[in-house]
Amino acid sequence: MSQTVTDFEVHDIRFPTSEQLDGSDAMNPDPDYSAAYVVLRTDAADSEGGDGGIEGHGFCFTIGRGNEVMAAAIEALRSYLIGRPVPRTAADLGALYRDLTHDSQLRWLGPEKGVMHMAAGAVVNAAWDLAAKHAGRPVWQFLAEMTPEELVSLVDFRYLTDALTPDEALAILRAAEPGRAERAERLRAEGYPAYTTSPGWLGYSDDKLVRLAKEAVADGFTQIKLKVGGDIGDDVRRLALAREAVGSDVRIAVDANQRWDVAAAVDWMTALAPYDPHWIEEPTSPDDILGHAAVRAGQPVKVATGEHVANRVVFKQLLQAGAVDFVQIDAARVAGVNENLAILLLAAKFGVPVCPHAGGVGLCELVQHLSMFDYVAVSGTWEDRVIEYVDHLHEHFVDPTVIESGRYTAPASPGFSARMHPESIAAHRYPEGPVWQARRTDEEDGR
Repeated sequence: MSQTVTDFEVHDIRFPTSEQLDGSDAMNPDPDYSAAYVVLRTDAADSEGGDGGIEGHGFCFTIGRGNEVMAAAIEALRSYLIGRPVPRTAADLGALYRDLTHDSQLRWLGPEKGVMHMAAGAVVNAAWDLAAKHAGRPVWQFLAEMTPEELVSLVDFRYLTDALTPDEALAILRAAEPGRAERAERLRAEGYPAYTTSPGWLGYSDDKLVRLAKEAVADGFTQIKLKVGGDIGDDVRRLALAREAVGSDVRIAVDANQRWDVAAAVDWMTALAPYDPHWIEEPTSPDDILGHAAVRAGQPVKVATGEHVANRVVFKQLLQAGAVDFVQIDAARVAGVNENLAILLLAAKFGVPVCPHAGGVGLCELVQHLSMFDYVAVSGTWEDRVIEYVDHLHEHFVDPTVIESGRYTAPASPGFSARMHPESIAAHRYPEGPVWQARRTDEEDGR
């Protein structure tokens, strides 16, 4: 009997993080961390020979309003999944990725960017979760055990071949192949380097910033990140306090969240440079390749970007233009694992470290797999590479991220670590979940 996808569920899930200003920055002062969440149900047995019904879980991250738009976009992909054979192989996962991103009518809404592209990514990631569960492997290991040829088959090289050809990608993967087993063992033993943004939200007081920065160092982190871009005087003061709190040996990255024009970015970072920021993240529009190059050339701090970069083509141009020192992939911004594989290969070709964005609900859980795969099977190194870590909302996941001494512990459970507890989904479903019903009642009582 053929094993198929039998059901496709989409949920609008939101967490009221704006109440404590968790996630606040210069461009996003009141985020409610949210997920447009998809579940693929099947009649397939798991790797242990169970009674069937394994599921694939995936999501897009948003910050509140508009999450319903994301959920509707995911719902528009239903017809591609219902009745489809359960994906298990690179060939299956490559075919699904191309079907979702090449639909000529839906593609018109991008093409290959924005809400529809992110929706494709949520479904692609859910399919990877499903396939890895079927194989009994965490996604990082499932990927790292594929042959170089299988990995190359997953990538859509259209628009990339002026910078990266399939043969070049194959050479990168073959060069990393001999040390895979040893690196996988080292990863399991030591974990993957992390940094934390938890001290640095723009809405936090100076006292809270200093306290959390010191706690981060005590917990083993060797890098923290501060949000900047509200007021230059405030930013100089905050960065000085953070530097005094952590000392000279701890890296402090700063993040403007697209706040500035080029000239303002250069002026602002020139003022912050005496406090030795490790990088400036998203100094200007994520679409402005030449702007990033100008910021990089105009002041002494290294440049990072990527969490809002729409697709592999913009990453290609950032690398071609020498506009970035650090590539920041996001597991839920582009079209899922397949497109992130293309970006990892581009970064490897240009010799630029990948330091993923993970500052949202479930993003730490997802992106750890991509960095760990990169270490084992693509770049072969974690030098100058760190994964962002934020310490809230992990309790809602069945297999949450585990941090030990400032490092991500390698996931061992099969899948993509994407599954939320059913109770969390029910409580935070918008607008009918009890968390939101209670909030609405509180607001009405306050009027």
